[in-house]
Amino acid sequence: MHTTKTIQDEILKLKKERDICILAHAYQSHDIWEIADFVGDSYGLSLEAAKASQKTILLCGVRFMAETVKILSPQKKVLLSQPQAGCPMAEQISTDQLMALKEQYKGYTVAAYINTTSALKTLCDVCVTSSSAVQIIRSLENSKILFLPDCNLGAWVADQVPEKQIQLVNGGCPAHAGIRAEQVSQMRDLHPDARLLVHPECLPQVTRQADYVGSTTGIMDYARNSTDQSFIIGTENSIVQHLQYACPEKQFYALSKDCICSNMKLTTLMDVWHCVQGNGGEEIRLPDPVMTQARRCIDTMLELAHRPQNNS
Repeated sequence: MHTTKTIQDEILKLKKERDICILAHAYQSHDIWEIADFVGDSYGLSLEAAKASQKTILLCGVRFMAETVKILSPQKKVLLSQPQAGCPMAEQISTDQLMALKEQYKGYTVAAYINTTSALKTLCDVCVTSSSAVQIIRSLENSKILFLPDCNLGAWVADQVPEKQIQLVNGGCPAHAGIRAEQVSQMRDLHPDARLLVHPECLPQVTRQADYVGSTTGIMDYARNSTDQSFIIGTENSIVQHLQYACPEKQFYALSKDCICSNMKLTTLMDVWHCVQGNGGEEIRLPDPVMTQARRCIDTMLELAHRPQNNS
């Protein structure tokens, strides 16, 4: 009978033998974290995908992330460990809908959250992530921005960059958008000394009450580096467990017990095991024109993210 450790050991052995780089999104389970070459949020994964030396990349996450990996590394074999793992937000706007929006908002720069399909990215000017959105939107020359699809992230960015005219689209993450302001009050009553750390995909009435708003990686870094001892976590609930492992001397509480990404939960350690054996997952294949056109907005994101900021 296999155990978690024996499966992990076999995965570690096979990934070296078969030149496979395993990238895991932060919302994956901890047993997958332990066998990954890199764990991070969408922005971190996009950077690591471009730098990875291995010929095959195995993505433990959702489809749009694997598509981004393929776009950045078209010469490599890219596998999505669980073919059913999608992202509801990424599928909220079709290319036809975006073309109509671009006609309605002529002269606007189209900024797409990275949580979008590769097809939609072909029609966008720049990508953003939760960790880079403020910096990138601030760096754009155009003052008129069409931001899609997450209106909650967009509203948070608009608060940080008031000099821009940001047009939002009605979309977002169902898990984060389900967190309510009254849950903040309830959890603060239960844990009055805890710092509230939330993701910008949450509703504005939630983020405006937070002690810190940032990406998944930003939330984890804040909790690790803080001298505070207790935290209420307003993002996907797997982060509570990961922080408990990382900082066992501190206390972590989920802001909402219902903030769970069912698509992220589809991937199991056994899925990864089957993939490294060569009989699981799905190879991501995209038409060359899609990869070429979609890469433009990703490259613009990467270029602007590394541009020195003028804070004067």
